[in-house]
Amino acid sequence: MTSVPPARTQDTAAVAEGDTGTDTGTGTSSDAGSASGSGSGAAPATPSRSRGARRALGLALLFGALGAALALVASGQVWGSSAVPFAQSELSVQVKGSDVTGLPSALALVGLAALVAVFAVRRAGRVLVATLLTLCGAGTLAAALLRVGDTSALNEKAAEASGIAQNGISDAAVFNAWPYVSAAGGALLLLAGLLALRYGAGWPSMSGSGRYERTGRASRKGAQGAARPVVDPERPEDLWKALDRGEDPT
Repeated sequence: MTSVPPARTQDTAAVAEGDTGTDTGTGTSSDAGSASGSGSGAAPATPSRSRGARRALGLALLFGALGAALALVASGQVWGSSAVPFAQSELSVQVKGSDVTGLPSALALVGLAALVAVFAVRRAGRVLVATLLTLCGAGTLAAALLRVGDTSALNEKAAEASGIAQNGISDAAVFNAWPYVSAAGGALLLLAGLLALRYGAGWPSMSGSGRYERTGRASRKGAQGAARPVVDPERPEDLWKALDRGEDPT
């Protein structure tokens, strides 16, 4: 009679354990893959913010420098002209932007200084300087627009030209586009200030490098002072050794 071999329980258990390990490994790898996938999706947030801060930095520098230049150039140009009657004839009078109002040029200079000072301070100081830059831009814009069509400066020029205090311009004054150029410069300064308020926290600062440089220089001096041997004035051999090293033993 042929006997039936017993069941191979050990081989079956080994196969079961192998299947379980394969499933476990597959689950672990899939979980790791999903975790890495989710991590890779959240990682690019910081580089995008840094790129936005760098782009805002370039725009703020461009807007601030161009706005200040426009306001300063416009203040030296003729804003309006007219004529004043004098001795059965007429005298032509003209006024520049600085004659009409000196605020745009003054605020443009302050705004330009504030734009440079943004990189010299940090944290709360940077917010204050950026606020000053914003206010300078708004003030330049408002001062230029409010004096468009103002004939008070032309009347003063007419009185000076004719020598008669009550003599004013006879014809309607003619104003050109330079007041609006000054206003555009103020608008650019205003945009630069708003960019500094929004993205200024991520911009570099000139004060950080100097601090580390001073710390490094102090540590180097301390190391040199520690390595220098002490000279005993009572011992002639120490004095001669100091002279050989090029030091002054006194």
